[in-house]
Amino acid sequence: MASEKDLSHIAHQILSQAHIPTAALDILKDKVLHKPLILRPTSPDPTSQDARAKRRLQRLRKKDHLRRRQKPKPLTAKEKRVLGIYDIPKEDQRYEIYEPLHHMWVGYMWEILSLREGEHAYVTAQGAGPKLASADFHGAELEVVRSRCVGRVGCKGIVVKDTKFTFEMITRRNVLRIVPKRHSIFRFKIPQPKTDELSGERATPSGASIVASITEEPKYLVFELHGSHFETRATDRATKKFKQRRMGDL
Repeated sequence: MASEKDLSHIAHQILSQAHIPTAALDILKDKVLHKPLILRPTSPDPTSQDARAKRRLQRLRKKDHLRRRQKPKPLTAKEKRVLGIYDIPKEDQRYEIYEPLHHMWVGYMWEILSLREGEHAYVTAQGAGPKLASADFHGAELEVVRSRCVGRVGCKGIVVKDTKFTFEMITRRNVLRIVPKRHSIFRFKIPQPKTDELSGERATPSGASIVASITEEPKYLVFELHGSHFETRATDRATKKFKQRRMGDL
């Protein structure tokens, strides 16, 4: 028999609206009054919780160790421009600072063109052309002889930066000029080594002999460089193979 307490239960009143009295009373006893109450239905085992925390700590330690071993991310081109990493400071824009660099470049030209002291210079387009096309022009003294922009003609200085599309030069007036390569023709001179007709010995060029060859009014090998066909970086030219092609604008 159902007690008055069960019949007055609010759950029995709600169940009586949908079920007959006996069914409502059975559902009340099975589903409500005698239903077991689980106090911690979702709590895991304390031992498993410790194991999970331990695995997570190991993952974090491994990740931190890998992050320390990894190299720092390199700067992008935009970040380098903003920071001015490759910009030459104003106090270093002086012609006399880069004159030793020009002397080194002359010795470099002597080596790649096989010019030696005590011998007559013999340079051909077939032999010297590919070498000059792949050479590095940092330290070369260039002069703009022709250009679509008349204001660039006559600009002369030592190259301090050879980029893909421009030459940055320091003039004798200690001015940094940025000259685009496109639609400009540059001229550069290489002093010939001293020739000794009486001596047939070969001598390797030294620093003193290079400076003497430059300062004592030597004979020059004169070359012209067409900037429109020279739009490559110095590092790319070193590994690039140049072929002779017909160029209609020459």
